[in-house]
Amino acid sequence: MEPTTNGRRPLWLDGATATELQRAGLAVDGPWWTVRALNGEPNRTKLRAVQRAHLEAGADVLTANTFRCNLRTLRRIGLDAAGLAWMVHAAVGVAQSAREQARRPDAVIAASMAPVEDCYRPDLVPPADELAAEHAWLVTEARRSGVELFLIETMNTEREARTALAAALAGGGRAWVSFVCGPDGLLPSGERVGDAAAAAERDGAEAVLVNCTALADVPAALDRLRERCSGPIGVAPNLEDRGSLGRWEHTDRALPAAVGPDEFAELMAGWRDRYGLDVLGGCCGTTPDHLAAARALIGAGAGPVAEPAG
Repeated sequence: MEPTTNGRRPLWLDGATATELQRAGLAVDGPWWTVRALNGEPNRTKLRAVQRAHLEAGADVLTANTFRCNLRTLRRIGLDAAGLAWMVHAAVGVAQSAREQARRPDAVIAASMAPVEDCYRPDLVPPADELAAEHAWLVTEARRSGVELFLIETMNTEREARTALAAALAGGGRAWVSFVCGPDGLLPSGERVGDAAAAAERDGAEAVLVNCTALADVPAALDRLRERCSGPIGVAPNLEDRGSLGRWEHTDRALPAAVGPDEFAELMAGWRDRYGLDVLGGCCGTTPDHLAAARALIGAGAGPVAEPAG
């Protein structure tokens, strides 16, 4: 395919949250997962430091720690109705305070919306009515916290991605939709990422991305996005060196990055030039140093799909 350029400098997403929390000594395992970072001020301090570091590295969009603030996870922890909503508001509040500490009033805070079950188990996606109600609940609480932009990420099926998008838009928000891919641009469900992304774009997603995708699998996924989508596209790759671990196997320890900051920057610059990417960031294993190196090499500026925070 021919390289695509759009003449605009990219918008920068932040890097990893969970793996940076692990590096800071915080356990990231069930049933709490990353919600543990909201439990108690010492943990919130660690989360705030991670988010501040990403802003200081140049992130334009800071993702609030709502990745696991869904009803299923929070109920498994044993929270009551008040506690369920409190977690969402706490996640947004930590991001807001990180933005203040970093003196980055221009940064946009996005609420993360992940699959309500396992990110890599499409067979666990619940029925349509449950799915719609649960995503709508998170949108409502995030909007009450002042969030406008939703990052619908690590989606493993077209069905859940479109359901989450519908909830975000119905709640008065704006949304980007991002899919996790394996080889050949296929979702864990076996669906083609180009088809799923094109459907999300038609439904009203302001940008479509791939995230939590291994470096070797990124080009095929971006080929499919560029072929099928006419609007902004982006990438936030997974940098973990999985070694002998399976592609989707969880481990509660920080794994080494597969590439260093300089090599990451070169890869991102190459993909930016080839595909005309509008949004760049990092997923698992991406440190603030990786983000800073890539931003320094590629540059940054006003992006096409997010406005500065008021």
